[in-house]
Amino acid sequence: MEVQIMCTKLIKPSAPTPPHLRTLKLSPVDQIQYSIKPTALFYYSADGSAEAKEVERRVNLLETSLSETLTRFYPLAGRYIEDGNWVDCTDEGVEFTPAKVKGRLGEVLSRRDEMIDELVHLAGGESTSAVTLIQVNMFECGGLVIGIRICHHLFDGFSAASFITSWASTAISRQLGLINDLDQEIISPTFDLTSILPPNDLPEMKPRPPLMGTDNGVTKRIVFDRAKISALRAISHDPSFPRKPSRVEVVTALVWRARMRVSLAKHGRLRTSLAALTMDLRLRIVPPLPPSSCGNLVSMATARFVAAESGDGNTEVPVPVLEVPELKILVGLLIDSMTKSKETVVTREDAFPTLLRTRNELYEAVEKGEVDVFMFTSWCNFPAYKIDFGWGKPVWMSRIHSGFEAATFLDTEGGDGIEAWLSFNKQEMLLFLQDKDILAFTSQEAP
Repeated sequence: MEVQIMCTKLIKPSAPTPPHLRTLKLSPVDQIQYSIKPTALFYYSADGSAEAKEVERRVNLLETSLSETLTRFYPLAGRYIEDGNWVDCTDEGVEFTPAKVKGRLGEVLSRRDEMIDELVHLAGGESTSAVTLIQVNMFECGGLVIGIRICHHLFDGFSAASFITSWASTAISRQLGLINDLDQEIISPTFDLTSILPPNDLPEMKPRPPLMGTDNGVTKRIVFDRAKISALRAISHDPSFPRKPSRVEVVTALVWRARMRVSLAKHGRLRTSLAALTMDLRLRIVPPLPPSSCGNLVSMATARFVAAESGDGNTEVPVPVLEVPELKILVGLLIDSMTKSKETVVTREDAFPTLLRTRNELYEAVEKGEVDVFMFTSWCNFPAYKIDFGWGKPVWMSRIHSGFEAATFLDTEGGDGIEAWLSFNKQEMLLFLQDKDILAFTSQEAP
């Protein structure tokens, strides 16, 4: 993929940030995030009217509406001060990079799996001082790809979705001449978690597991369509379950089971394993937080499968377990874990300690190496395919290669399937992709 960077601008908020907001102290949970900038790419097809002047107008609109949006999301235009764990909100600006891409967008969309390693060229550089980077890629056909990177120390995925949605709403309002009415339609975000949630009695943090190096890790995409998910839900349900499993739960269970088989091949026995799913803690805190509270408030719902060794009846020597459990067993564990997590109420005083204790348990399990820990993140039901800047909704939303070993789930364009973006060790990925369940329940004809 040939990408020509035209320039890089610093887009500042359209109104200066007031002096009393120029220092943002990061919360204890913000501080422990990896120093990475997670990426989302939004793909917009040419609509027949996207001639050169129209494309230029759209890029200018993105720039102007971004500046206006940053008056509300002002920390994104700041700079992260690592030594003091704070953000200097003096409006230095978001890095905004227009780029020209040789070829047609359809060529990328028709070869999505082949292009995964190339998508990073549409996302902008990561090793800059800016906490937010945006690259607008213009294809020869008039199609656009908007790449957005945001420093994880500032925002989790829920906060990022709020920013992107607000930016798109601002762009449309400007086109329709409704910019003066915008404040009545959009709730302003808040960035004061450290004052709302007291950082008291915090546990000492365990060391974070290292990220995968580019030499060891690889990212692949597999797709579960509506029909395959329906079949999975049918075979994995049990009358004893308190409710029917969700599409995310059954896909998580299938990926978990396939990773168990990889571990079995690697270690010669089935090991105890944890499936850890990220969850938004905002809805569980009482009293409720203000709407659009931004920062990192993601908790973990952890399901544990214990691979208990047993004797052979004639000796007390343990016999290793050599078969993975049935799919419905893992689905049941996930339902129990998700249900308990959603029903557990957390007070404001206990929010940060709860989050940190959950992380410590996972980090300790990884450090000891006695159990397998499989991480899952779901972006399903995020409004990804409703992000309309004024020229239509995206035809695809993607990620790029990640150094964090995990499975991330995204909606398919229709909203009823799941794209699983998998970042694993290269050797384990080879075995995983040949798993019989993965081959049976993934769509081989997905674009």
